[in-house]
Amino acid sequence: MSVGTLAGKVAIVTASTEGIGLAIAKRLGKDGAKVVISSRKRSNVDKAVEELKRLGVTALGCRCHVGHDEQRRNMVQAAVDQFGGIDILVSNAAVNPFFGNMMDCPEDSWNKIFDVNVKASWLLTREVVPHMIKRGSGAIVFVTSIAGYTPMPMLGPYSVSKTALLGLVKAFAHELANDNIRVNAVAPGVVRTKFSSALTDTEGLSDALLTTVPMRRFGETDEIAGTVSFLCSKDASYVTGETMVVAGGMNSKL
Repeated sequence: MSVGTLAGKVAIVTASTEGIGLAIAKRLGKDGAKVVISSRKRSNVDKAVEELKRLGVTALGCRCHVGHDEQRRNMVQAAVDQFGGIDILVSNAAVNPFFGNMMDCPEDSWNKIFDVNVKASWLLTREVVPHMIKRGSGAIVFVTSIAGYTPMPMLGPYSVSKTALLGLVKAFAHELANDNIRVNAVAPGVVRTKFSSALTDTEGLSDALLTTVPMRRFGETDEIAGTVSFLCSKDASYVTGETMVVAGGMNSKL
């Protein structure tokens, strides 16, 4: 694919072999970008790359745990070696090893959540920015969550980590504006994925959640992907430091 709003661009999308991440990779590829996808499991990477190639997307797959320095650096270098540079970073990786009252969260679970959900986005940004500067511009998108605005019950640490990303967007956008690098985020509401299945597929809980969604339905991964592609495109050339909420009207005020 060479024609599209992202033609000629090279994009890295983390945690992108299923769910929202894979939908983003598909959309960026459909819009013309060459896409580097990643996951912790090689088998998942290979399967997703084949799916993308069947759709006509130019794709490279890397096994990468974003919490591991060497694997992050190898992924960034692979993008440069294979495609000549980096224009887009979509930091999508997130974990949630704890479900319960925040007062009961073990310290190791708290550390894991913040290492992957927040610190890795900071480190990835530091690693890709020099390559974006060489290209003359760049677009970075962090995938946060509606939970960053309104913490979800029993998901306190996860919610707080997503709130931290809202601040990371603002800080990086200010620092990188002079380098012609835009930094934004997308905050999905409750979207139908394997990651959120405990919320969307549990009778009673899903009905209760839907009462908080004015549109009275859960989101689909393609709806998040379209917003991300917009933020990476020239159509958003004067947008930086913003978080776009895609949540069917759910409350999004801190």
